[in-house]
Amino acid sequence: MRKLVFLVVISILFSISCEKDDICLEDTTPNLVLKFIDFQNDTIIKTLEIDSIKALNKALITSFTSTSKDSISLPLDFNENFTKYEISSGGTSDTISFTYERKDIFVSRSCGYKTIFENLEIESTTNHWIKGFAITNTIIDNDTLSHINIFH
Repeated sequence: MRKLVFLVVISILFSISCEKDDICLEDTTPNLVLKFIDFQNDTIIKTLEIDSIKALNKALITSFTSTSKDSISLPLDFNENFTKYEISSGGTSDTISFTYERKDIFVSRSCGYKTIFENLEIESTTNHWIKGFAITNTIIDNDTLSHINIFH
């Protein structure tokens, strides 16, 4: 009888001392989504042969190996209010500078904080293969919608 009581007490103590597993199921900091559009007809989504993409003046380098895409998702620097990318296509490169304001939002104990970006602007761009651009969404709070259309 004492063994049974002892086992029950030990079982209760073990079950009380267990912590709930914290697994982050929320979305984290969203990426900037660029969609490539035909310059001649802005209703046609046009794929782009991407040679390389790199973030300038940062350790972060996103590399693509000659892939053809109609949109890309790029991370923005959440420690600064600007990010500059160089995108190469067809042997020519264009540099795009983005500016924005950062806003940290508490998600949960398991996920911590995420950063959303507001007031997105293109500060400068070179025009080798890029013919123009249109900002379609100035708030980056998800990465399912496109934020900028790039005409080429």
